[in-house]
Amino acid sequence: MNIKKIHHVAYRCKDAKETVAFYKDVLNMDLLLAIAEDQVPSTKAPDPYIHIFLDAGQGNVLAFFEIPNSPPMGRDENTPAWVQHIAFEIGDIDELVTAKEHIQAQGLDVIGPTDHYLFKSIYFFDPNGHRLELCANVNAPGYWRSFTHWHRRWLKNGARPSGHPGMPLSCTKKNSVSNPELIQTTEHGPVNRCCQYRHLLL
Repeated sequence: MNIKKIHHVAYRCKDAKETVAFYKDVLNMDLLLAIAEDQVPSTKAPDPYIHIFLDAGQGNVLAFFEIPNSPPMGRDENTPAWVQHIAFEIGDIDELVTAKEHIQAQGLDVIGPTDHYLFKSIYFFDPNGHRLELCANVNAPGYWRSFTHWHRRWLKNGARPSGHPGMPLSCTKKNSVSNPELIQTTEHGPVNRCCQYRHLLL
């Protein structure tokens, strides 16, 4: 099997027309296609729906389903609202700041820019409750690959290789933060050196 790219990702929406308008007005995404059916093609279930496809740039497609006969949509109450989100890459930091001003002008609350060291982000919600992120990379091309190589070395050797810029390490082990022996201090503050998932990355 050779996966070429993500063909599209699909989420539920409350109102297809409202969703199309939001993504056009706020993120300048054009509607590519809209499909209305009375039967689900894959399961043959008699469940009417509207399926919309939006242009997310560079051949990427963001899709939504409006399913009027189903109970009102909710969210996974066992997962914090900040976890599940859709992230879009834009240009540089200046463009990110301009985007924030534009989105706030639409009456939306925006968090950020948040510094993730590899990139900076802003966050807001669409009308359906989906959290959205706009990202602007702050490092030179190839830095992701460099960081991945360094991070694998760190996980394997258990120590930060010399010469690599310090940054918080996001892999943490439950209840380990309170153990002083597992805390390492960098120029960005204390970080946790223990990772329960390290075996997945070796």
